[in-house]
Amino acid sequence: MKIDHEKLKSYHREIYLFFRALLSEERHFFLRSDVVDKFQIFCEEHQEVLETPLAYLIDHVQEVIANDPWIYLTARFGAGRQEFFRFHIESIEKNNISIDAATFLQFKERLIESQQKDSDWVLEVDLSGFLRQSPKMTEQRSIGRGVQFLNRHLSTRLFKDMEQGARLIFDFLRVHQYENQQLMLNTRIKNAPQLRDALRQVITYLSGQAKNATWQKVGHRLQELGFEPGWGKTVKQMLDMLSLLSDLLEAPDPNELEKFLGSIPMIFKLAIISPHGFFGQANVFGLPDTGGQVVYILDQVRALEEEMRDRLAEQGLEIEPKIVVLTRLIPESGKTNCHEKIEHIIGTKNSSILRVPFKNQQGENIPYWISRFSIWPYLERFATDAERELIAELGGRPDLIIGNYSDGNLVATLLSRRLGVTQCNIAHALEKTKYLYSDLYWRDNDPQYHFATQFTADLIAMNAADFIITSTYQEIAGDKHSVGQYESYSTFTLPGLYRVINGIEVYDPKFNIVSPGADESIYFPNTKTEFRLPDLHSEIEQLIYGTPSDISRGQLADQSKPLIFTMARLDRIKNITGLVECYGQSPRLQELANLFVIAGHTNVDYSGDDEERYQIGRMHDLMSHYQLDDKVRWVGTHLEKRMSGELYRYIADKKGVFVQPALFEAFGLTVIEAMSSGLPTFATQYGGPLEIIEHEVSGFHIAPNHPEQISQQLINFFEQCHNQADYWQQISDGGIGRVTSRYNWKLYAQRLMTLSRVYGFWKYTTNLERVETQRYLEMFYGLMYRRLAEQVPH
Repeated sequence: MKIDHEKLKSYHREIYLFFRALLSEERHFFLRSDVVDKFQIFCEEHQEVLETPLAYLIDHVQEVIANDPWIYLTARFGAGRQEFFRFHIESIEKNNISIDAATFLQFKERLIESQQKDSDWVLEVDLSGFLRQSPKMTEQRSIGRGVQFLNRHLSTRLFKDMEQGARLIFDFLRVHQYENQQLMLNTRIKNAPQLRDALRQVITYLSGQAKNATWQKVGHRLQELGFEPGWGKTVKQMLDMLSLLSDLLEAPDPNELEKFLGSIPMIFKLAIISPHGFFGQANVFGLPDTGGQVVYILDQVRALEEEMRDRLAEQGLEIEPKIVVLTRLIPESGKTNCHEKIEHIIGTKNSSILRVPFKNQQGENIPYWISRFSIWPYLERFATDAERELIAELGGRPDLIIGNYSDGNLVATLLSRRLGVTQCNIAHALEKTKYLYSDLYWRDNDPQYHFATQFTADLIAMNAADFIITSTYQEIAGDKHSVGQYESYSTFTLPGLYRVINGIEVYDPKFNIVSPGADESIYFPNTKTEFRLPDLHSEIEQLIYGTPSDISRGQLADQSKPLIFTMARLDRIKNITGLVECYGQSPRLQELANLFVIAGHTNVDYSGDDEERYQIGRMHDLMSHYQLDDKVRWVGTHLEKRMSGELYRYIADKKGVFVQPALFEAFGLTVIEAMSSGLPTFATQYGGPLEIIEHEVSGFHIAPNHPEQISQQLINFFEQCHNQADYWQQISDGGIGRVTSRYNWKLYAQRLMTLSRVYGFWKYTTNLERVETQRYLEMFYGLMYRRLAEQVPH
């Protein structure tokens, strides 16, 4: 439902009174929460506006900008659907209140760039023109299910001309090879009509053979008919796939098309890109820029290798898949293995980490770690150097490239463009939504964070990718009132640099939700006693109940209380200090439970990260101010996975809870781990946990900016556990069930492998209409990104 502008303007008196109250505050920028709170107060005196278009507008408002006598605002009427308004409060009823995005952004810019005039020329980025002829979804519920839409839309269009559709499928089947071994079809079949004839003959032949016979038995005859290995391991599997192809050529169906494409041997060699941080398997967690992403990728590799191997075996091919994680080599890497060029990935047969060094302008290797915020000047050369190393390690070009985080996605863009390979992006987290007004005040943030460079890289990589996978819907399109991470790139400005009118389209079918899981051999319910690790319990008890040391502070006086457990990096976004302050402010919560924290370092001298050093100081100040040393145990250590899994279960044995209090969390692997282990979980309502947890069924959503609400929720939980004997177990079981049904690596790997094949097919047959987009992005890269990257100190 859109706003009736004329009806809205008829409430000019109420609009005047309300916005005048905003103007009286003598500030320019108001968040949604600010405006909604003030409107509630306003309505106490003006109840007549409650059922008016003004109330409807305020209910959907995202941002208000005030500069007397003008009010500019943006309202969001669903994911990716926003309108822009302006009001001259002295003459509301006489003006056109609807404006375009450029006018709205220009007004914002003038308040930041005081010298800017309306006539000043500013680069405007608008990618919407490239999508006009491309398939685009229209329903919010379709967001994140891009492949289903793409199959329906393009299969209908592709097979309007059945002969053209058959020819494209024929051409696609003929390109498949592995190290010069022809797969699927040979030269005996020369065109699509011959393929139809050959299908009839081969189906008739195979129907008379033993269902469990293999290629060794029937292959000679199949080759005579024009077919090569790759159709299946057994005659039954071959028949199923060949019959599926025959049906598609007769009457295409999008579901059958996806099933058929998912069975084609296309992915043998896979490159996963993750340059920043310390990427390794030992002694890396807790080091700067190193955390959940490393766990995610290593678990991802193990699941993908197994899935690739299973599919190749089902296709009747004795081919060993290979995965390479491409990252940065760091000669001065301390106790880690990040100085080693090649490292085998534990738990895999044929997957490894390949490390390539960054180089300075003189071509010399850079020996030291560089923050993820400052690595931009090195990435283009890194991509060039890594290309040679990657091809050598894989023994050829990869069949799929997966980028991770902003830097990895940019490198994946450069590599996939040069190699002509399907590109998948995974953001993990986009910094833009983590920091308030990070775009608007980019000049203030640039010396430390270089956001202008990063946001430019994000825009390029997002639009260049063939497909993007996210862990949750929230990442793409947010919820009713909150903008999604990707959606935040649709319209924004970097004042004095460029403004984005249409940067990303959340209705683009490139977006797909593929949720990761937790390693089921590590994170399993505390009730599965036969798999538990009791030998670790004495070490865990020392960790929780030990005395203060050089890596810990606090000693719990009353060990009979249940534990509130939290574990994360010690930075502002993870909000660990916010949870400690919440606990310190609640004597009743202190009576009911102890707080156990594993985060960062406890000694500021052990940290090389400025943000962590500040948080360390704040932790100590809070513990001293609230006198928490006998109720809070803070340990600065990093646990290997088996220890962390048993720790979750040990705390569950004590009827404790896990709290993840982040200001924003893209997904929340620790949330999955805790729930898998049977630990009732309280997690931020901003980001992925909003979808992972069903509130009061499989856990609880918390508002990280309202500590009094968090403490009350925890108090209510522990009191209800005391009053209702089975309540703790009820929430525990709910969490276990939720994760088991929705979040596991097997499902993840199956879906990602299917997506890669489907998008690979559409890329081959239609190029997804993105050739013009690529040219635009190359220009944007050369003229904007390179200039910004060169300005980052290096």
